[in-house]
Amino acid sequence: MRRRVFIGLLGGAATWPLAARAQQQAGKVPRIGFLGLTSPSDRPSLLDAFRQGLRELGWVEGQNIVIDYRYAEGRVDGLPDLAADLVRLKVDLIASLGTQGVTAAKNATETIPIVMIAVRDPVDTGLIASLARPGGNVTGVSGYAGLETVAKQLALLNETVPNIRRVAILSNPGNAYHQLAIRELNVAARSSGVQLQLLEARGPNEFDGAFAAMAKERVGALLVVSDAIFNNHRTRLADLAARSRLPAAYGVRESVEAGGLMSYGPSFLDLHRRAATYVDKILKGAKPADLPVEQPTKFELVINLKTAKALGLEIPPTLLARADEVIE
Repeated sequence: MRRRVFIGLLGGAATWPLAARAQQQAGKVPRIGFLGLTSPSDRPSLLDAFRQGLRELGWVEGQNIVIDYRYAEGRVDGLPDLAADLVRLKVDLIASLGTQGVTAAKNATETIPIVMIAVRDPVDTGLIASLARPGGNVTGVSGYAGLETVAKQLALLNETVPNIRRVAILSNPGNAYHQLAIRELNVAARSSGVQLQLLEARGPNEFDGAFAAMAKERVGALLVVSDAIFNNHRTRLADLAARSRLPAAYGVRESVEAGGLMSYGPSFLDLHRRAATYVDKILKGAKPADLPVEQPTKFELVINLKTAKALGLEIPPTLLARADEVIE
């Protein structure tokens, strides 16, 4: 693996801010809830980045802050009960990754502050009123960088696969963001002359049927719209794509590490680190309604050359030169 950019997760913890010291001296240790759809063992580096962000701001888990973790183990229908459990614990704040988790937390409480991490489109999905003035009890870091991100993924497939004519789009109908992404992809496909085959899967039990449909329609490539369920089962999706000999583009780097061809999208490590600043501000007295939601500022293109060779593809040198990381 040749890394052009190394994102460090380690670093010295900053000295405690005065507010944090005052809270501990007063005997009050803040308690936050962390609500996740999938287990932290699935993508441990993300949780490490969140904790590191807290440490840099003086919040050390087990010393001056307590974190209660609740994970739905990939079951979206389990999120509401877990969110309600955190509310019963009377946590000071709930942090959650993704649209489904933040939606469950918001449905569970209108008063406890919620810090969202990497929600794709928090305005159109109704989680906040606006980026500048979110209102209510939800704020944080959006994973939304404009719908042009998925259009860029389609363009990268176009650049990589010679004479591509038909591309399969795998989406989850349970994810509100995906409806917006498909709309954008339809626009991009019309301008590039590519035909799309829209396929849906709510979970891994529907993957085989989706790939059977791709084979029947003889698509030339696959674009997997970012989703927590798809990310959790990224190895299986990458294996199915390899067996079908389909070049596949994704929105997260972990899918490429699992054997996918390429990914383009926001750095989730960066988003998790930045989410810690919202926790810090809220614990010091800021109101979520008054904290503007930040959007991604760091993007990464990751390419798996080993997968490209297995598919008989030659990645254009100009594309390799733009990659942030190339896996060999």
